[in-house]
Amino acid sequence: MKRMLFTSAASFLFVLSASAAGPNVIYILADDMGVGDVKAYNPDCKFPTPNLDRLAADGMRFTDAHSNSSVCTPTRYGIMTGRYCWRTSKKRGVTRGLSPHLINPNRETVASLLKKQGYNTACIGKWHLGMDWSLKDGTITSDKSSQNMVDLKAKIKQGPNEIGFNYFFGIPASANHSPHCFIENGYVQGEIEFLGENETKAAGIQGKPGLIAKGFKQSEILPTFTHRTCEWVTKQVETNPDQPFFVYMPLNSPHSPIVPSAKFKGKSGLSPHGDFCMETDWAVGEVMNTVNRLGITDNTIIIFTADNGSSPQAKFEPMQAQGHYPSFIYRGLKGMTWEGGHRVPFIVSWPVVVKGGTVSEQLICTTDLMATIADVNGVTLANNVGEDSVSFLPALKGENVSDSGKRGVVHHSDSGVFAMRSGKWKVLLDDVGGSRRSNPKDRPVIDSADIILFDMENDERETKNLSQKYPEVVEAMKKKLADYVNNGRSTPGVPVLNDAGGKSWAELWPLKDYLNEVSLAEMGTSTPEKVKPQQKKEQAKLEEQRPTTEEVKAARKAARKARKANASNSK
Repeated sequence: MKRMLFTSAASFLFVLSASAAGPNVIYILADDMGVGDVKAYNPDCKFPTPNLDRLAADGMRFTDAHSNSSVCTPTRYGIMTGRYCWRTSKKRGVTRGLSPHLINPNRETVASLLKKQGYNTACIGKWHLGMDWSLKDGTITSDKSSQNMVDLKAKIKQGPNEIGFNYFFGIPASANHSPHCFIENGYVQGEIEFLGENETKAAGIQGKPGLIAKGFKQSEILPTFTHRTCEWVTKQVETNPDQPFFVYMPLNSPHSPIVPSAKFKGKSGLSPHGDFCMETDWAVGEVMNTVNRLGITDNTIIIFTADNGSSPQAKFEPMQAQGHYPSFIYRGLKGMTWEGGHRVPFIVSWPVVVKGGTVSEQLICTTDLMATIADVNGVTLANNVGEDSVSFLPALKGENVSDSGKRGVVHHSDSGVFAMRSGKWKVLLDDVGGSRRSNPKDRPVIDSADIILFDMENDERETKNLSQKYPEVVEAMKKKLADYVNNGRSTPGVPVLNDAGGKSWAELWPLKDYLNEVSLAEMGTSTPEKVKPQQKKEQAKLEEQRPTTEEVKAARKAARKARKANASNSK
């Protein structure tokens, strides 16, 4: 063991001496992809993921990695800034296609930090952090703006280019949100038309009606992102071989609309979700192959993870009937504070530092990119930068992450409900996982209560509540979470303020006994509305979607046939 650590340390020093500017970094973010959707994590995954498996074989697979939120926008904010999104005015939900910018342009991001270190930086993919579109009267759009009043010729401001990215190509939000178009460096691409609901459906667009580029096809988004990323990396290496680069590649897949391209339709033999996951795996493989072809593999960090667990839009029940569990063994799914909402695949490859085929059980979070990249480049973060970010570089070298046993990682649901993990304990501040969503396989928690406590070392499936047995642990966890809120940070340092604004922060109510005056003022006087599971009418709709016995048998037969075909093709 000591010899392995020495080798890793020696390799790390070699990298720093051979390339003073630091290694290349490629961060690939899948959208709504659970731990159970990757074969390297779930041996019973019902479709192959050979490229992700190869990435894991070449690097390190983290088994206790968590997104800082269980929905899209907040996780992306955390990745970019190293700070929990609930510290901003966005305390629940996500941004929309015309939402104004969420990241303060004066805040340091991973991109702006690396740009200062001489990196060329690019974001290619789904942004979903807001940007400032102009209306025809010169004002900035909001979620409620009339789409036919948007000035499509005006440059879009306060997007990726303004917070550290030299280049941006992508879509403004999820693919089901309007505007349905590509954007390049602040300008809309293609001829845009305003379509109503019927016209939108006729154009083959799944999602909200509104602004749509002529000929825009949602099934071509992922292949376009993939080809653009490979082209950008190739051009960068060929024209500036000595300049390090950072590529942030947030994918639109396998998020709804679930639109695998023609090449992948039906390929999994399981479901459209399985097909789209396979295409996601293909995209990762294309990037890996490009890096290998250019001869830069050894000094390139490739990170693959997801913004949260799989979505109910993937239609869990028919897949689970065939033995495929997107959340793997875990309770819950996207949007929830149960593990299935935020425990994500997290794989890191960096051949000269990370020993291939290794597994880390250390607790990490998606906010940790900022501190890790700073650590890799020898940069000390300012007190008001990356307030919730901890470097996992030690883990990559086979060592312990700093204060890993004492650290608390905060979980956050789609409706803004809190949970927190610290050591073996996990506390949830409600009894339904903070969301109206549900995973069909889940059974009621034993001894459930308004506040739930789990021993994650002995009950990672979250089956039995221990809050009544260990009330002192619950109070200690609540106090720690309240301290994180009060101090504006969860890492050591001088306390800072959370952002002002937004609606009353009623979700803090369970922590009221430990909040300071500022946090109490933000909490307001209204108690939080209890999150209610889906009503009977909504559950009836889900029941209507449930497959018949014949459909399940047919799907299983198709799955066996597809797996045989995949096995034959791989020989």
